[in-house]
Amino acid sequence: MVRSLLIAGLGGFIGTILRFAVTRYIQVSYVSVFPWGTLLVNVVGSFLIGLFLGFSEKGNLMSPEWRLFLTVGLCGGFTTFSSFSNDAIILLQGREMIRFSLYISLSFFLGLISIFLGRILTKLI
Repeated sequence: MVRSLLIAGLGGFIGTILRFAVTRYIQVSYVSVFPWGTLLVNVVGSFLIGLFLGFSEKGNLMSPEWRLFLTVGLCGGFTTFSSFSNDAIILLQGREMIRFSLYISLSFFLGLISIFLGRILTKLI
């Protein structure tokens, strides 16, 4: 159990650093009220978790430890529902109803599509 916690924790640590770096880069590079950084990490993270789960389902391509590290740890730390929710609240408080609706819709549907595409891609490999 301790080993699993350390594996997931290390992946989460790396994922969190990557999320911070990507969202910070987007915020600094593109001035916008729309939370592009969080949307990007959630869509990319969804695609990655789809790939990782697809590879783990193919058989001996990924050990249980790597699956834990990559899905629960890395993707769990990289994507975050709490950041998504906070960005949505900020848009609501600013009475940005169109951006709010667009953001939650894109996050949800692009996330689902990204997981689906990641899993489909692994079946083609």
